[in-house]
Amino acid sequence: MWWLYLYVGLSTAGLLVLGVLAVRVFAAVQQLARQVGASTEALAAASDRLQRAAHPVAERAGQISRR
Repeated sequence: MWWLYLYVGLSTAGLLVLGVLAVRVFAAVQQLARQVGASTEALAAASDRLQRAAHPVAERAGQISRR
């Protein structure tokens, strides 16, 4: 009957390990989501700056091609 206690103890320990790993994965996913959000905002800001910088160049190119 001791083997029954051993199996129950090992399965409990295995579930605890899986629970700890699940918490670590959850924390890593949250951190990754924050990084993706920050990167998205940075890319949007860079895209906006690029569009504002390219607008005068595009206008001048349009004036050159019309002549």
